[in-house]
Amino acid sequence: MNIGNINIDRAIVLAPMEDVTDIAFRVICKRLGADMVYTEFVNSEGLIRDSGKTRDKMLFWPEERPFGIQIYGGEEASMEGASRIAESFEPDLIDINCGCWVKDVALRGAGAGLLRDLPRMERIVTTVVKTVSVPVTVKTRLGWDSESIRIVDVAKMLEQAGVRALTIHCRTRAQGHKGDPDFSFIPSVKRAVSIPILVNGSIETPERIKEVFDLTECDGVMIGRGAIDNPWIFRHARHFLTTGALSSPPTLRERLEVLETHFQLSVQVKGERKGVIEFRKHLAGYLKGFPHSSRLRQELMQFVEQEPLLDRIRTYFEFVESGQPTDALLAQPS
Repeated sequence: MNIGNINIDRAIVLAPMEDVTDIAFRVICKRLGADMVYTEFVNSEGLIRDSGKTRDKMLFWPEERPFGIQIYGGEEASMEGASRIAESFEPDLIDINCGCWVKDVALRGAGAGLLRDLPRMERIVTTVVKTVSVPVTVKTRLGWDSESIRIVDVAKMLEQAGVRALTIHCRTRAQGHKGDPDFSFIPSVKRAVSIPILVNGSIETPERIKEVFDLTECDGVMIGRGAIDNPWIFRHARHFLTTGALSSPPTLRERLEVLETHFQLSVQVKGERKGVIEFRKHLAGYLKGFPHSSRLRQELMQFVEQEPLLDRIRTYFEFVESGQPTDALLAQPS
């Protein structure tokens, strides 16, 4: 996959996800092997109105490179202004979201809503490409619904507009995250254009990643929800692609170490109270499959300080490691 100065063979990248891909989570995924990471969705209207919260989404650390800022919007002028602001943060690329399916975005003509107005999509993309000097990429879906899939034509249009790579979520907007993704369109897209094509949509295991590469001959895969519960997916997938052998799952100690690092990064970036509160949503992934973990999560959702939460988690892991019954621990006051 070649995008500007980025050159990665069979890239495995982290998808932009709202309320998930903040600095702390991106750094964890990068350290665990993600080839490239992206911001959360950045609202073009918020940027041109100088929203501090919106601008903060574009901050990143040098170790995250190659790094992409993803912006969205349905108005050319707003996207032009937003792309200038995004470029000032010096990302390696700017990605345009043409695939978000949620009503508040798509029904207002942004995200996947642009699939219902391809001339507008073309104008917005062309405007951004002409505005910035960094590579511009696009993420979209197969179509608005099963009756309006024109992804080959869309890919051709975007390549002619100057887009340097295209990521395709292999569901329609109507599907949202439901139903099986349809990867059958990707080989036709690959034959139709010369830009790199990345594939997205329920690609959550090393075996599935290899299957998608083999089936579609794509240039990269983008991992979204599968990374939330398993940020080790990037390292394990690369090992499987290279050796054909599956990696062992992370040990209890490894899982605790990554959890602690992620938690500490969250507090470092956001401050203690906000860092604790916003990290708590990741506990389900780190504790998945452990005994009585749902009860522990319910308890931990009340914590707003760093050390008490960490102490409780460490004690829980000690009980699990020693084979002691965790329900006895959870019956004790924290």
